[in-house]
Amino acid sequence: MTPQRVPLLASLVVLLAAAACTTGRDDATSAPSTAPAPSATPAATAPVTTPPPTAGTPGPSATPTGAAGQWRVTYGWAEPSSPARVAHTVRVPVTPAPGEPLPVLVQIQVGDHPAEGFSRITFAFRGPTPSYQVGYVARVESDGSGAPVELPGTAFLAVRFNPAQGHDSSGRSTVSAPGRTIGYPTLRGWAPAGDFEGYLSFGLGLQPPSGAAVPVRLGESARPDGTHVVSVDVRRS
Repeated sequence: MTPQRVPLLASLVVLLAAAACTTGRDDATSAPSTAPAPSATPAATAPVTTPPPTAGTPGPSATPTGAAGQWRVTYGWAEPSSPARVAHTVRVPVTPAPGEPLPVLVQIQVGDHPAEGFSRITFAFRGPTPSYQVGYVARVESDGSGAPVELPGTAFLAVRFNPAQGHDSSGRSTVSAPGRTIGYPTLRGWAPAGDFEGYLSFGLGLQPPSGAAVPVRLGESARPDGTHVVSVDVRRS
């Protein structure tokens, strides 16, 4: 009896591809992710599909969260007709005595991104991210006195953080910052406008090409060193 021939079985090899993952950059001297900006109210764990606010309409108050190191938009490109506000809940004191009771501003940086069409100024805080608002004003005034703050340009943005401070328990400044004259095509300069009773204020001087307001964008992130960064982006043209 002739034995039957048994067919040879071929082995299969399955290749698994690892998915690549990228995050945005929060620093002022490097461009962020080129992915489309989410809306002014980002979700806690997933990208938002709601489109950003239209020009002339401020973004709603938001309480953004996200993974450490991930840069995210909190207010999409728009020309805010009233201050764009982003809210955070901060429990004070953030550190027990003799530490500072509020988030402390430790660094200001600026950077120009011509390929992406914007210039950026960032504010880095030790401690949690404070609430903040950014809006166009006829002129930037010093908190308390109301004296005008000298800034270059023809359009002005007022930036305010709360609760926050830019000094230590001895009243010394905690902020490392560049010169106040920036000189980018649209973003021309910055200046302090107040550091009193938990309110920390600044002014930005702009030189829009047409003399009118230009769109701005807000974003934030957490750096590996524990500082929390708020970014203010201004269109270059």
